[in-house]
Amino acid sequence: MEIILLKDLDKVGDKHTIVTVKNGFGRNYLIPQGLAIIANDTNRVRLDELRKDEVAEEAKLVGTYQEIADKLKGQVIKIGAKAGTSGKIFGSVTSVQISQALKDQFDVDIARKKIDIPEEVKTIGSYKAVLTLHKDVVAEIDINVVEE
Repeated sequence: MEIILLKDLDKVGDKHTIVTVKNGFGRNYLIPQGLAIIANDTNRVRLDELRKDEVAEEAKLVGTYQEIADKLKGQVIKIGAKAGTSGKIFGSVTSVQISQALKDQFDVDIARKKIDIPEEVKTIGSYKAVLTLHKDVVAEIDINVVEE
C-alpha cells in the first residue's frame, strides 16, 4: 500500500514522502492516527501543495534559526554521564541527550534529527556537534561530557 506521510516517523520515512507499507499497518494504524493518507491521484496533487506550503513556512523561519545559531555560537553544553575509573562512560552520549541539554541549559528546542555528532562520544572529554537548523543555517556547538 502506498501512503503519503504527514509526519516524520522513525523507520518509516520523512514528512511529505510517499512510502510503501504493509496494508494492515497503513489501514489500521497510520491512517486512523492521522499520520498518513492514501497516495491516490487526488492526494498526490495535494502533496505538491503541502510541499510548497512547507517550503514557504521554512523560508519564514530562517531568521529564527539564524538567531538560535547566533545564541549558541561559542557556548558549551555540559552533559553528565556515569563513567568508570578509566573515564569511559557507560553507553554513549546521543543526539537525544544533546537536545535535552540544549532545552535545559539554553531554553532552545531543537529536534534530535537536526543534531549530528561526527564522532562517537564514549569517554569523558570535549566534543563538537553540528546543528543543521536549515539547509542555509548550520551551527557548531561544543559539548563537554563530565562525570556525574
